[in-house]
Amino acid sequence: MSDLARRSLGLGQRPALLLVDMIRGFTDPACSLGSACAEVIAANAQLLAAFRAAGLPVFFTTVVYHHEAQARVFRNRIPALNLLTPDSQWVQVDPALTPQAGEPVIEKQWASSFFGTDLDARLKAAGADSLVVTGLTTSGCVRATVVDGLQHDYPVVVPREAVGDRNLAAHAANLHDLHAKYADVQSLNEVLAALR
Repeated sequence: MSDLARRSLGLGQRPALLLVDMIRGFTDPACSLGSACAEVIAANAQLLAAFRAAGLPVFFTTVVYHHEAQARVFRNRIPALNLLTPDSQWVQVDPALTPQAGEPVIEKQWASSFFGTDLDARLKAAGADSLVVTGLTTSGCVRATVVDGLQHDYPVVVPREAVGDRNLAAHAANLHDLHAKYADVQSLNEVLAALR
């Protein structure tokens, strides 16, 4: 069965960059949640520079658990998530992508960056009319955030080089599915060109 016909929506006049969980716990293979993803970090650094140069809004997310009751079922299913406590180095944004003043780091407990957070209100306050979603992992928190972005009525673009996954087959399948239904999956160069 073929994919449905769809329209490319691209970026609006004021896109926001959302770096999903580009934190040490996921970017450092020394953590059981992490993987080697230098190329994903580099792509995110390029996007950060472009958004900052254009004066466009930038948001980061991290995953932090403050007490046992938060995301209890999710943490029971994936016990390694219990490493993500407020005093852990693993919840810090990767040092290659350090947030600047005015770039919020939104704490979340579940997969989607929208679920249980004030992200939508922050995006509206920043005047964002579309999203560029990057980060880790494609099949998990990136996918959930992209779907919720669409469900909050934002056109979403995913730069394929700026997302990653421990499982390459899952990465490819999810990019295909996201492009088929929920977002425009584009190359990093296409996104950078659209920002210029």
